[in-house]
Amino acid sequence: MKMKKTLLAALVVASAAVLAPLYGPGILARAASPAGDDLDPAVKAVTQAYALVEQNAAEPVNTETTFYSGVIPGMLHALDPHSNFIEPTEYKEMMRKQQAHYYGVGMQITVDGPKIVVMEPFPGSPAANADLRRGDWIYAVDGKNTCSDPCTGANAMTTQQVADMLRGTRGTQVRVTVKREGLTEPYTTTVTRDAIETSVVDVFWLKPGVAYLGVTTFEASNIEHDVQAGLRALDESKVNSLVLDLRGNLGGLVNEAVFLAGRFLRDGQVIVSQHGRVDADQTYKAKAKDSKDPALKYPMVVLVNRNSASASEIVSGALQDHDRALIMGETTFGKGLVQAQFQLQDGSALLLTIAHYYTPSGRLIQRDYSHTSMLEYYTARPKGDAPAPTDDIKSTDSGRKVYGGGGITPDEKYPAQHYNLFQRHVLTTGNLPLQDVFWHFANSYFGSRKPAVAGESWMPDADTMNRFKEFLHSRQINFTDAEFAANQDWMRDGIRYEFLFRAYNRKIADQGKFQTDPEVLAAVDNMPKAESLLKDSNRAYAMRAAK
Repeated sequence: MKMKKTLLAALVVASAAVLAPLYGPGILARAASPAGDDLDPAVKAVTQAYALVEQNAAEPVNTETTFYSGVIPGMLHALDPHSNFIEPTEYKEMMRKQQAHYYGVGMQITVDGPKIVVMEPFPGSPAANADLRRGDWIYAVDGKNTCSDPCTGANAMTTQQVADMLRGTRGTQVRVTVKREGLTEPYTTTVTRDAIETSVVDVFWLKPGVAYLGVTTFEASNIEHDVQAGLRALDESKVNSLVLDLRGNLGGLVNEAVFLAGRFLRDGQVIVSQHGRVDADQTYKAKAKDSKDPALKYPMVVLVNRNSASASEIVSGALQDHDRALIMGETTFGKGLVQAQFQLQDGSALLLTIAHYYTPSGRLIQRDYSHTSMLEYYTARPKGDAPAPTDDIKSTDSGRKVYGGGGITPDEKYPAQHYNLFQRHVLTTGNLPLQDVFWHFANSYFGSRKPAVAGESWMPDADTMNRFKEFLHSRQINFTDAEFAANQDWMRDGIRYEFLFRAYNRKIADQGKFQTDPEVLAAVDNMPKAESLLKDSNRAYAMRAAK
């Protein structure tokens, strides 16, 4: 009965407490629990329908499943594609990611078929110090098997279950048993839990004077700190140009997006505004900074693609409208709905759309979803050569035309690179559950040996390539010698990334990858255009200031 009352409270948003929202600023909760006869007729109909289902269904009714998986998500999805319901365990994990801080062993885990494997032991973490490695199968935690051997989906724990066992109070110990290729017996180590800080920011030199800044998500609350620290470590006064990589960044905390855009803009320049039905409109502006701040001086190219959404679109839209950066890549996702978080009594939460985002020129970021299914909304996207929408045309500070109502249209299109037939065949065959042949090749190549390569500039030699070719054959992956020869560069890049990741860490591997990434290199080649935009931006700002 308690569960039923809690779920009904969730249905009518009873006693909702508003937290710092994921995709928008805080609002005050005005919803109250309607009592008895004051219930809306539609809500009464839902409760009556549920009572009939509970009493008459052919099988016993699971109240939690009915509401968590059916009634509440169905109600929210009828509003828009992004209003959503989050179960208590999901919500707790989302809050942890936002904090970017927890107590545990310090590693990211993932699935390889039904097995839970180490994806990344964080540098300097207890997991790394205990010699846990990328590719290890986490066989048991404190003696409790995560999956019996042979491991199948029916007897496997989830990543969340394993992560919960690995986390714990600082200073406590946990025994982790892994199976590693090349070892005949499992390897068990005792790890002392500690404070773990995570980062989603990469900052490094692409070449002298040209900096790379990558932000993989805006979910974390430490982005401002990590961006500032990274650029400070480079000495920002030495930066002559910068590539800001937001490809695949799905969004997150609006305050972090406002910071990132604002650090490259002048005092008072608008970053984003939101307009809704209930609360007053809000406008976010860049904060005052010294006119000699190096962040105002160098040209920028921002990389986006079809999976850049929400907070990423706030940043790219603001920098484009103020002519501060050249936007390059694909048209972005088009997610401009503001979600507020309403926590419910049982620890679950509603992410409810309360407003729309607009760029500084007044462009609506959100694309139309009124005449499409949820599946089409998330999967069907315009072709790379499709013309920009023309029903919402605005102008940048210097007078360039920009387009709204369908994400952020890039200034320079760079279509997504597609795998050729050989590459698709290699990545999706061979009975590899993880669908990453480079991952499994590295497991086989290093075995039980400590991964090591001859420096950060290491590249696979002929012997390594021959061993990779033999590995593909051993996995029954069919190809011709001509196909293998034609894809040498692609294979070398994949092997190099995986080996650098294991010998050093993800950041070193990413740095090596992006220094040869064709789109990143094209961004560097487009810096003269970005320099021209920066001059236009400064000219437009000076003219407005003179009025």
